[in-house]
Amino acid sequence: MNITRSIRATCVFALLAISAAAFAQFSISVSFAPPELPVYEQPLLPGEGYIWTPGYWAYAGDDDGYYWVPGTWVMAPEPGLLWTPAYWGWSGNGYAFHQGYWGEQVGFYGGVSYGYGYYGDGYQGGRWQNGQFYYNRSVNNVNVTNIHNVYNTTIINTTTTINRVSYNGGNGGISARPTHQQESIEHERHIPPVAAQTQHEQAARTNPEQRASVNHGTPIVAATPKPGAFSDNAVVHAKATGTPYVAPVRAAVQPTNTPGRPENNAARTDRTTPNNPPENRAAIARPNHPEPNKPEPNQPSTVQPERQPETNRTPAAQPNNRPEPNREPSQRPFTPPSERSQPERAAPPSEPRAQQQPEHQQQTPRPEEKKQEEKPKQNEKPQ
Repeated sequence: MNITRSIRATCVFALLAISAAAFAQFSISVSFAPPELPVYEQPLLPGEGYIWTPGYWAYAGDDDGYYWVPGTWVMAPEPGLLWTPAYWGWSGNGYAFHQGYWGEQVGFYGGVSYGYGYYGDGYQGGRWQNGQFYYNRSVNNVNVTNIHNVYNTTIINTTTTINRVSYNGGNGGISARPTHQQESIEHERHIPPVAAQTQHEQAARTNPEQRASVNHGTPIVAATPKPGAFSDNAVVHAKATGTPYVAPVRAAVQPTNTPGRPENNAARTDRTTPNNPPENRAAIARPNHPEPNKPEPNQPSTVQPERQPETNRTPAAQPNNRPEPNREPSQRPFTPPSERSQPERAAPPSEPRAQQQPEHQQQTPRPEEKKQEEKPKQNEKPQ
């Protein structure tokens, strides 16, 4: 039984060492550096056994950019373990993220001065003694009424207020390099962040107010009393200092000559208009003036409706030229001009003429009647 337990313990420690080594290596590389560290106060220590883990900038991808993971108090996974903070470091092609881890010694974290015991080299915020963690009152916010395992060692540090750079190497980065002891610590047994820390980071990632593009380097939740306690009354807000952070413009975010852009679509519609034949536009705009090169079969659709009314207008003009049989001017073509100019006087002379016509017809027979009378005379025999 003892042999079996020892084998299991060895396997567990081996898996922890492998996972810790994987966490120690960077897995994200960004072409531009993270913002400066925000300035905030440390929340009150919630109880014994909690160790301070400083906040840091993480990266959520090109769409969301950097976001702030608040600093918080975390219960150590095992007695005797200390926390090595995460940091960003220049890798030659970009800024690589180095995940934090738990270990018996504090390793290299880029020389970044996170404050509250993490001033770029080691940790001066507390130490393990006889299975209990003792807190340095000079750098931690501890209520001595409730917490008795404390000590007081003054730490002179000015880097927190002077230099708030959050990355190592590159343009404007910290020039610190790991020592031989720190390099050896990298090969020791490490434990990755506990589940509470992972959930804490995911909560910060899903909160839009934690993004640097939104808070401009001054997050609303800069620190929490416990992991994931973003709505706690003891939440600490960052102080506005210096120039607000502005996310750099990346070429990948603003592509040029993209086929889906409205500008290119508008240009395509302009190019498609010349495909309409000019003959069709001319036939519609000027139906009475067809072009000489246009074929005649296409003209009747637009020209014939205009010519048809011309044939309908000719009968309307004919009644004006035809004489009406009942009108008096046709019976009196030789009326004197004086009578034409006075139509009211022309009525009386017309009555006697109408009466004289029968008498005239009786006295003077028509030529046809004379011929009829003469015919029997010609047929008579001579006496």
